[in-house]
Amino acid sequence: MRRIFLITAICFSAGLTAFAVVAQSPSPTGVLGASTEEMMLLQSEMTAAEERYVEGIRFVTGEIGGRPVVVARTGVGKVNAAMVTTLLLEHFRPGAVIMMGVAGGTNPSLQPGDVIIAERTAHHDLGSLSSQGIRRWGVRNPIDESRNPIFFPGDSLLVLLAMQAGQTVEFEPMGSGEDERLPQVVTGVVVSGDVFVESSALRAQLHDDLDADAVEMEGAAVAQVCWQRRVPCLIIRCLSDMADESAGRDYQNLYQAAARNSTRMALGTINQLPAASAAEQD
Repeated sequence: MRRIFLITAICFSAGLTAFAVVAQSPSPTGVLGASTEEMMLLQSEMTAAEERYVEGIRFVTGEIGGRPVVVARTGVGKVNAAMVTTLLLEHFRPGAVIMMGVAGGTNPSLQPGDVIIAERTAHHDLGSLSSQGIRRWGVRNPIDESRNPIFFPGDSLLVLLAMQAGQTVEFEPMGSGEDERLPQVVTGVVVSGDVFVESSALRAQLHDDLDADAVEMEGAAVAQVCWQRRVPCLIIRCLSDMADESAGRDYQNLYQAAARNSTRMALGTINQLPAASAAEQD
C-alpha cells in the first residue's frame, strides 16, 4: 500500500524549495488528458484562453489562477499520447507536463475513485515475449542512444506539490448511499499499455510483477517523451474501475466522476505553482 499523505515539517521545507525552483521559470505548464471530458473542467477554469492548431491538434493556451498553462487532448493510446506530447514540447516549450485522467486499479487495497500520484510510470507491454512471459526492458533513447529505464520517475518537485494539493482539494464523492466515499489520495506506480484491461489475471500479474497500483493507456508514453527531452513530468490518475471482468460496466458508471476528480487534482497541483506575476518579479 502506498503512502497516504501527511504534511510534515520536512515536506513543508521541501515544498518551499520546490516553489522557489519552479518560480525561476515563467514557462507554461503543459496539461494533457486523453479525452474531451477530461479537459472540459480544466478549460472552464482558464482565463485569457486562446486556441492554436498544430498539425491539426488543438492546443489552448491561457492561465489558471494566474499561472500560464497550455492544454491539449491526446486521444487514447500511447502513440497518440507521444505524438501530442512531442508537439507540445516542440511548439510551446513547457517547463513541466502533467498528464491527468482515469485508470483501472490493480492494487487490491485501492477502490474506484482513489487518486494515484505516480512516483513511477512504466510500459507494461514493452519487452520480449516468450512462453515464460514478458521480460521488460527499456528501449534506447534515439537522442543519445542511452538505455531508457523500465520505470520513469515522476518529477520529485511535482510529486511533492501534488501531495500538498491532495490535502486541500475538494473531491466529488464516489458511489451513492451507504457506499458513498471520498477518494483516497496516494502515491504509487502507474503502468501503461495499448489495451483496456478487463482481466483479474492480468490485473494481479501487473500488481505482482511491477508493483502497479493503476493501469491505463497513455502515461508511460508521455513520461518517456518528457524523460528523453529532460522535461519534468507527472502522471495523475483517478480509478474508474478495478481492471477486472466488471471493468467495462464500472467504467461506464464511474468515468465521469473519476474524470472530474482527476481534473480537480490537476487543478490543485497547478495552483501550488507560483503565479506568473510572482515569477516575473523574481
